Amino acid sequence: MRRAVCPGSFDPITYGHLDIIERASRHFDEVIVAVLENRTKSSLFTVDERISMISEVTKKFSNVRVDSWSGLLVDYCKSNSVQSIVKGLRAVSDFDYELQMAQVNLQGSGVETMFMATSPTHSFLSSSLVKELAHYGGDVSSMVPPSINEALKRRVAGK
Repeated sequence: MRRAVCPGSFDPITYGHLDIIERASRHFDEVIVAVLENRTKSSLFTVDERISMISEVTKKFSNVRVDSWSGLLVDYCKSNSVQSIVKGLRAVSDFDYELQMAQVNLQGSGVETMFMATSPTHSFLSSSLVKELAHYGGDVSSMVPPSINEALKRRVAGK
């Protein structure tokens, strides 16, 4: 079975993330969307909330499942028989960092990293940008699925 992981914080998931997940799902038997548990980073949504939201917006893909991880991604890959990491690239600045990580992951564990160029429609999107806009009442409805937009509105209204 060809299994890949799409790792990230997904705080929140955007249409850019979904573009990469959907495209990866066409090339692998199973795609695991792995939500990073990072206790040092302040998140808008808990890991459980993100898993729930991502599960909802990816349920249309029969070969996609959602999980979480902490620690080294290659250790997660080994324990889940994952052969490939799929990462979306928005710009050259993403590539510099991601290439180094891919080389370390390959050398240390044999896990390959596949890069996908983000669709031009979504190349400007980041979760940080979406959160910032939502915080100030900006319209992010073209950047995230409707259910995520509603969750963002509720969360920023409560802060």
